[in-house]
Amino acid sequence: MAEHTMPDPVVHVTDIQELARDLVVIPNRQVQLVPNIGIIGGRDSVLVVETGMGPGNAEKVLEFAAGYAKGRRLFLTTTHFHPEHAFGAQTFAGEATFLINQAQAEDLKVKGPGYIDMFKGLGEPVARQLEGVALAQPDVVYEQSYDLDLGGRVVRLRATGRAHSKGDQVVRVPDAGVLFTGDLAEAGQFAIFPWFPPYDTDVSGTRWLSVMRRLAAEGAEVVVPGHGEVGGPQLLADVRDYLRLLRDETWIRRDSAVSERTIIDEVSALMIERHPDWAGRDWIEKGVGCLCSEHPA
Repeated sequence: MAEHTMPDPVVHVTDIQELARDLVVIPNRQVQLVPNIGIIGGRDSVLVVETGMGPGNAEKVLEFAAGYAKGRRLFLTTTHFHPEHAFGAQTFAGEATFLINQAQAEDLKVKGPGYIDMFKGLGEPVARQLEGVALAQPDVVYEQSYDLDLGGRVVRLRATGRAHSKGDQVVRVPDAGVLFTGDLAEAGQFAIFPWFPPYDTDVSGTRWLSVMRRLAAEGAEVVVPGHGEVGGPQLLADVRDYLRLLRDETWIRRDSAVSERTIIDEVSALMIERHPDWAGRDWIEKGVGCLCSEHPA
């Protein structure tokens, strides 16, 4: 990952998408390292989902959210600790109540500093956005589930367990049929496996598949992925099916005792043939490496 230079990960508060009554998304506009950002309103309060990378981006998000709230109380949550999702939380201090799950809070504390350094290595545009980052302390930490009453609308925050990271959570708005997945699901690209041994091996392909099976079974009318276009329930099924195929094809070859390099080459070719229009082809190799490590002995 560190060998690639990324474009400037700037959040543009434009082309706002209204998904339901009092529920909008600031789209990532297909820019790498920019997440889809949600604003969910109730009678009394407004919840912001994701901050953008760094205080500069977060300032724009906060300004929009405060204007949208029109005096309502602000809450902030993030789907996991990675920089473009959570490394602007400091900007919301004193303005919003920052609420996340316990595993994510631990990720932020333990792994956050290393991720600042790693992401700064992606190039000057990314490093510039990360200048002045101070990792925020959450105001409220929950274990597995938290129902946030915004006033006439309850938003369900649920920790999924280890998958894309140790601290993934999803955000569900039941009355609108909307689900925010973070990087558990992406639209139009291969699943992002942050597999960087020996520095970071927390991602689990097998657990991720289990999470996606559950999410696909539970369903949602509207799915807001971590990156890419907002979609429907098929998006959950697509990610589930990709992870299942990636696991099966990797393990079949692992059973044959071929080299990991051969597995990577063969599985990558197969996945690209299946999904020629998907971006992020480099993540296939990371996924194969992760699943090789999880192959049952």
